[in-house]
Amino acid sequence: MESAKLRQSFLDFFARYGHTVVPSASLVPANDPTLLFVNAGMVPFKDTFLGLEPRPYSRATSCQRAMRISGKHNDLEDVGPSPRHHTFFEMLGNFSFGDYFKREAIQLAWELLTQELKLPVDRLWFSVYVDDDDAARMWAEVGADPARVLRFGETDNFWAMGDTGPCGPCSEIHYYQGDDLANQTASGVNIDDDYVEIWNLVFMQYNRDAGGLMSPLPRPSIDTGMGFERVAAIMQGVKNNYETDLFRPIIDRLIQITGQGEGGYLARRAIYHAIADHSRAVTFLIADGIRPGNEGRNYALRRILRRAAYLGQTLGLHEPFLAQTAAIVIHIMGDAYPELRRKAEYIGAVITAEEQRFGLTLASGLRQLNVMVERMQREGRTIMDGEEAFLLHGTYGFPVDLTAKILHERGLGVDEAGYVAARDTERHRSREGSLFERNAAATLWGDHPLPKTIFTGYAELQTFGHLLALAVDGAVDEEAREGDRVQLVFDQTCFYGESGGQVGDTGFFLGPDGLVRIEDVQKPVPGLFVHIGAVERGTLRRGDAGELRVDARRRRDIMRNHTATHLLHRALREVLGEHAEQAGSLVDAHRLRFDFGHPRAVEPAELREVERRVNDWIRTDTEVAPAEMSRDAAMRLGATALFGEKYGDVVRVVTVGCADAGDVLDEETSTHTHPAPNFCSRELCGGTHVVRTGEIGFFRIVSESSVGSGLRRIEALTGRAAEEYVEREDAELREVATRLGVSPDRLGDRVAQLLLQVKQQQAELAQLKRGKGADQLQQILESRQRADGTEFVAARLDAPTIDNLRESGDWLRDKLKSGIVVLGAVIAEKPQLVAMITPDLAAKGYHAGKLVKALAAVVGGGGGGRPEVAQAGGRDASKLDLALQKVGELIVEQHP
Repeated sequence: MESAKLRQSFLDFFARYGHTVVPSASLVPANDPTLLFVNAGMVPFKDTFLGLEPRPYSRATSCQRAMRISGKHNDLEDVGPSPRHHTFFEMLGNFSFGDYFKREAIQLAWELLTQELKLPVDRLWFSVYVDDDDAARMWAEVGADPARVLRFGETDNFWAMGDTGPCGPCSEIHYYQGDDLANQTASGVNIDDDYVEIWNLVFMQYNRDAGGLMSPLPRPSIDTGMGFERVAAIMQGVKNNYETDLFRPIIDRLIQITGQGEGGYLARRAIYHAIADHSRAVTFLIADGIRPGNEGRNYALRRILRRAAYLGQTLGLHEPFLAQTAAIVIHIMGDAYPELRRKAEYIGAVITAEEQRFGLTLASGLRQLNVMVERMQREGRTIMDGEEAFLLHGTYGFPVDLTAKILHERGLGVDEAGYVAARDTERHRSREGSLFERNAAATLWGDHPLPKTIFTGYAELQTFGHLLALAVDGAVDEEAREGDRVQLVFDQTCFYGESGGQVGDTGFFLGPDGLVRIEDVQKPVPGLFVHIGAVERGTLRRGDAGELRVDARRRRDIMRNHTATHLLHRALREVLGEHAEQAGSLVDAHRLRFDFGHPRAVEPAELREVERRVNDWIRTDTEVAPAEMSRDAAMRLGATALFGEKYGDVVRVVTVGCADAGDVLDEETSTHTHPAPNFCSRELCGGTHVVRTGEIGFFRIVSESSVGSGLRRIEALTGRAAEEYVEREDAELREVATRLGVSPDRLGDRVAQLLLQVKQQQAELAQLKRGKGADQLQQILESRQRADGTEFVAARLDAPTIDNLRESGDWLRDKLKSGIVVLGAVIAEKPQLVAMITPDLAAKGYHAGKLVKALAAVVGGGGGGRPEVAQAGGRDASKLDLALQKVGELIVEQHP
């Protein structure tokens, strides 16, 4: 059975039994800081199992993409040699949220395996928790041989979401892949590689408290996970996942790229398998909005990608090649995950750019690693210090596991715990204190439970509220007086709390006996709006009722920028491609900042086109239509959701364009009754927006820059700020034109004329300098000296750069034919030295590196290099002439 058919058969089977087919979530967990990646099929349903997120269905099924790069059987070194462990994988699952329980879960699993997939019963084995008599009996009732229902303890057959919370026994299903059915024994399950665990049924029936006490859950639930790649191998009659149609086309492409044929593959299968696995991982990570970087998920991507690139080099692939294997991944998986095809070009570009970046650092990093290894060997060490490994990571971009791999090939190791300590120390130093105030607020209000704040700010900028709680100088209090710094929580507010990239509102609270200036609004606890400010007049008491007033002028500026951000997002995707998705934003009263994925700098013509489109849409004066609807309806309408954001079942959708003003969205059909205009922006968004695009007035991009690998940033202005910016630009242009004696419309011609004059003058000056420099070099050559029978020159030059100094040394060495050249210069107020030795003298034992190192000590510096060429620098320019005077005696000391 082909993998695509297997995936669909699983989902169709459970759909027939009333399960809602839920699309795979992103690899980036939505608002879950406890996870680096989604690592199991149940992760998107975690809050549903905990009772925090109700869903409109009680049965679900999914094929969830997942990622694991650490833990049991998932260390990167196991990926490739192992036939069935991966970084990226898919997990098939069926879920019951308080609906059916153990009996029906077992019945459904038995029917799928034996009737739908027609797996031979005499190869199936089952395990249950040691005292789960119910599950053991139920397996026998559906048809399993009781002798094949085994019991194991908590390590193998008890599952928990964490140290506390939902937990329960589980039942694993194993498949025997051995050649001889007669060799099957119960003792092989969970031990022998011929017995493959393919499915785990988790029976969540208890809640464990902090003391370890377990009590029955009011609504027991089911969570199952079937390893898709493992079942695909079974259905395709192979014992190694890499021989399935999920991997073999990638490997075939790699064989073609290397030109080593099937024999080369068979000789080094583990490397081919690892590259195939990593190709899938990087393709999906980039599609889910992750870019190579040095922190968190970004670092995980860089780590996997660079490991694959290094493995490719061991196969003789010294040019970027992973975009080619990623293209095969997209071909295989594109039907199941259409976003791969939409972003194919972008995925390839990001991969190639990172490979090129790694290629540039690999050689220098290996040289540094070799130096470290030589030092280790001199000192008798076999383990590299953690700080040395962190230096390789921070300076040369070597992931620690790559360092460990290279060292392992040489019979050495690395102190990974020391590496983690060095990394964490650096992170703490760079971040110390940056989150103190926000974390303190979260702790304060998290320990002081209050009802969720009602937000009225979509419809009004003034509202009446009751003060439920207040804090003075970070401590909950009953009263605040003039001059006190306060945090206030009301039952309802018209002040927007910072979220989704939009800053919090400012304004005033007018109570019966006091006035508070509100400077910011944060939501340190979900649903709770905390107003931060100072008492300007009078007294404030808990329980006061009064009027909240938002700074309307500032809010309207923010609204202009926020709606313009949506238009910018749409324009970027139209001009650059659908891969140009939002990766972060900041919307305040002064400007908007928008981060998005793109592998290169945006061309000026592309920026002008983006700007033109946004201003065109502003001038259409189209209605901006927010609406609340179910999340499923929003997805059917094509609304854009941001990776990593958590959305409930009811979402707020902001639509600009797409349909005429007043159009009503039909959730059943997801259709419109009016024709759509020539653009469409529809995003899930909780922010505040203008009523019509015309209110934005004017949009102006002021900068575009890089903020990371494959990540760009645009800053732009709208409304009054954009107008003021253009006025300043115009005034500056007019001033420049006046100084140059031309009208503003002739300024470009005048600047071009001046640039041409400057270029001609620079050429003339360079020619004069070359003539003067040649004369100086000829004089130095004619004043050459001899030391112990060896010709040499030692002189000081007026060289502007170290490159000029080296070029002069090259000229003199070529003229000498056989000799030694030492040149010095003061560059940027620092002494610099270059030494060059002709090949014949280097072969006899003269060494430029040793020579320049001794000279550098005179000028208070250091340096070195190869026998034929070396350079050094120092701190004391006054000693440069003294150093040059010592060249002769140092040559005598070096005489072979």
